[in-house]
Order: sequence, then structure tokens, then C-alpha cells
Amino acid sequence: MPPHSRPSAPSSSPICPRRLPMNAPEDHGPSQRQLRVGEIVRHALAEILAQGRIADPDLDGTIITVPEVRMSPDLKVATALVMPLGGRDADKVMTGLERSRKWLRGQIARKVNLKFAPDLRFRLDTRYDDDMRITRTLRSPVVAQDLGKDPDATED
Repeated sequence: MPPHSRPSAPSSSPICPRRLPMNAPEDHGPSQRQLRVGEIVRHALAEILAQGRIADPDLDGTIITVPEVRMSPDLKVATALVMPLGGRDADKVMTGLERSRKWLRGQIARKVNLKFAPDLRFRLDTRYDDDMRITRTLRSPVVAQDLGKDPDATED
């Protein structure tokens, strides 16, 4: 063995446990960089949509909110959760956004200083509807009756 090299411990050695990289599959959730870039892209997209300069008949005069943008780990794909105001004509709005994807990507590239302009994908934000459905379910008489029972009580 050369004098300048050290013997390496096998990776299964309890003395020297193997470390996983930061972006290992066991690491769940987006990184701080993904969150930060997603928020920057969200602001830029919301500003572009608020200006109303998109030449698409399905988006004309429609107010669209962008509550969240999720970035891929390589920051090359941005998935924007969108919702038209009041949830009206959601299918038409999604169709219009898909048609305007390339133009919106170019506008975001001009506003945001990134190495790559992210490819845009749009998803309808259904979180509010899901919350309302769960609330209605929890307030239903059947569930309220079950919640009112003492779990330790035995049935006769």
C-alpha cells in the first residue's frame, strides 16, 4: 500500500456509517432552493396573468390566482397550481393556459434570472374544494353522532 493512502473501511462497517447525499430518495419534500425559485416564478406568473396581455379568447377578462408553483429538483419544470376566480370555467381556463404555455415561459424568462426558463405545467388547484368537502363530511349528522360517542364505552 502506498504511504500516502489510508485504508478505507467497508461501507457496512458500524464505525464509519455510509452517508447519503442530500437529495437522496429518503429525503422528502422540496429543497429550500426549490421553494425559493417556485415563489419567484409564482410572483412573475401572477404578475403576467394580472396584466391580462395574453391573447387567448378563453383567458380574456378572467382573473386567475396562482397560489403555488412547485419546482422540479433540477428547476427545469414548474408546475403551477391555478384557480380562476370563483372557480368558473376552469376547463376553459386550463385549455387557454396550455395554449399560452410557450408565450408565458418566454415572459417568465424575461422577468426571472434563471439559467434555464422552466417548462410550465398547469394544474387546477382543488385544495379549497377538498377542504370544503371534508368540512361538510365532518359536519354531517352521521359523523357528528359518531364523534359524540365515548370510544371507551362498551355497547350493550
